[in-house]
Amino acid sequence: MNNDLVIANGLVVNATGRKHAHVVVNGGLVTEVIGGSAPVPEADRVIDATGLLVLPGGVDGHCHIAQQTGAYHSKDDYATATRAALAGGTTTVLDFGIPANASQTPLQAAEYKLSLVDQARCDVALHASVVAWDESVPTQLEIMADWGIRSVKLYATNRGTTMADPDTMIRVLHEMARLDGLAYVHAEHDGIIVDCTERHAADGRIGIEHLPATRPQLAEEASVKEVLSMAEYTGAAVYFVHLSTPDAVDLVFAAKSQGVQAYSETCPHYVALDDSVYAGPLPEYYACCPPMRDRETMLALRESLNAGKIDTVASDHSCYDLEQKREHTEDIRLMPHGLPGVETRLPVTFSHMVDENLEGLERFVSVFSTAPARLNALRGKGAIAPGFDADVVLIDPTVRKQVAGADLHMGTDFTPFEGITLRGWPHTVLRSGTVVLDRKGFTDPGAVGRVLAQEPFSEALRWPALGAPHFQQVS
Repeated sequence: MNNDLVIANGLVVNATGRKHAHVVVNGGLVTEVIGGSAPVPEADRVIDATGLLVLPGGVDGHCHIAQQTGAYHSKDDYATATRAALAGGTTTVLDFGIPANASQTPLQAAEYKLSLVDQARCDVALHASVVAWDESVPTQLEIMADWGIRSVKLYATNRGTTMADPDTMIRVLHEMARLDGLAYVHAEHDGIIVDCTERHAADGRIGIEHLPATRPQLAEEASVKEVLSMAEYTGAAVYFVHLSTPDAVDLVFAAKSQGVQAYSETCPHYVALDDSVYAGPLPEYYACCPPMRDRETMLALRESLNAGKIDTVASDHSCYDLEQKREHTEDIRLMPHGLPGVETRLPVTFSHMVDENLEGLERFVSVFSTAPARLNALRGKGAIAPGFDADVVLIDPTVRKQVAGADLHMGTDFTPFEGITLRGWPHTVLRSGTVVLDRKGFTDPGAVGRVLAQEPFSEALRWPALGAPHFQQVS
């Protein structure tokens, strides 16, 4: 019997190494990886990957899809966002069930997001979120853990909307330790940010061009220190989202070396762009929290990424359009913050991690796919190996292309990377063994995405070593 599909003669790259090989796919799974000197196995379809990199499909652990925050609703839905993810080489996304207002419980927010997943084109997992504590929260977290939602988002800032106060954070961290889950934390010190913003507003420095000054690096680092202390006290595993400074990264890295289960994420825009964008003609393109930092800080963060101090790179995809962004550019307190990025995560990150000689390739695979799969306890994702899902992206590393927002699939009318020349664009993308992108273009697979269940966090760290070698192992 023929195999379903073979990817032949490519350079197959996992987080732990690379080799020339043929990848055999049957029933949506990788069934064999055969050395490239062997004959190409027979198959119903053979993809010649000569000269191409064959990588595990991306896992984006931080996406906001169909999200209501205050007065603003993002412009995408699950169909749009997951099409864009696939077109960009990401085959699994993780979204958030964040309460839209004080009347919505964490469980209701998760149920609402789960009701939308039947539109998804790629696989989806979900993080919960807790804003305010009451006696029902432990039971709600238990129910969601039974559903396979074992991670929870906590905001240390955004007073009046999504912020969890310190008492709530401590209580939730205790619960996550009990339930063997992972706490995602947006770490910016709310008191510093509120005071700094009010002082700038008092003398009229509150427009978008002043965003970096109102959210100083110190606010991020102070919050990281505080949450690390909470994690050490409760024994919970914590994952810091969108770190934008090397000092914050170093705090997490040092805590990890001392036995705290602490992990870090950055985003493509923090290693590719600096705060000069706010002095340009289109500062609203770059409204996000935390903001871009000065060039020296950006370059140092990039160095930390390439040195292996950062565990993952996620998009923090938030799909607002320019009409929404421009409604209140005169007051950053009123405008929506967040950038579209699920489709451009691959080329931006590849361009800043992998050199012309392909140095840094395994580290890139780790932060792009393997580490987010493992930290989010998603079995069968993040590697090209027998028994893993046949989620695969092929890249021609010699191709360079300018970012053009008009060519992208995200549900907005801009990209913060417009006009930048990048490497690492997907050549071919497979989702569960089905080709969705090739030289002919993108083919919508329809609503075939699955809801993935997260396994217990400590168990995922015991899986065979297909992830980054610096992962702390649980005894």
